[in-house]
Amino acid sequence: MAMHSWWLFAATVFFISASPGPNMLHVMTRSIEQGLAQSIWAMLGCFAAVVSLLAASAAGLTAVLVAVPTAFMVLKLAGAAYLVWFGYKAWVAEVSSDDADGMMTVPVAPSRWRLFRTAFSIGISNPKALIFAAAFLPLFLDPARPKITQFAVMIATFGVIEFSWYFTYALGGRGLAGWLQLPARRRLFNRVTGGVFVVFGLAIAGTRA
Repeated sequence: MAMHSWWLFAATVFFISASPGPNMLHVMTRSIEQGLAQSIWAMLGCFAAVVSLLAASAAGLTAVLVAVPTAFMVLKLAGAAYLVWFGYKAWVAEVSSDDADGMMTVPVAPSRWRLFRTAFSIGISNPKALIFAAAFLPLFLDPARPKITQFAVMIATFGVIEFSWYFTYALGGRGLAGWLQLPARRRLFNRVTGGVFVVFGLAIAGTRA
């Protein structure tokens, strides 16, 4: 992979990753709820999911999904259903009543494994990322060089940039945490984020291979 191709790839990925999606929204929400340190486990879960999808695409899973439409349909509907369910859970999440100071009670923190597992499930539930990777990654391949090495470099680059944006969104979440201390604001936030996850799920359900 030539250096100028790598720079072009990195710049493109930078702007692609910056756009808000289920992973970014989830990391930001976890940062608001649990704090920056705990949200790192959510970042790692989303990161593992993204790298897994990119590696699977590079390994040829995308070709299988395209060749067998039923397989893609099953994965797509399963992923969409999970995001819709997650959005519903956010929408109906209970918000603690005001205490004597008018502040919300801090919820019990989930385990690190649960933070990682939930984030991974959200990240892996988008099979259209496989199709995107299959169309995007080959654009930057140099036919004269080993493909495996080039795919490894691109996946590593994508992962580092993606994780950097997770951290940026998490910092933004911490900035919102104080404003969301009031139950009414938190309830509104839960319903907005829940609605967005439902929209993401419905959008995935409408994706064609």
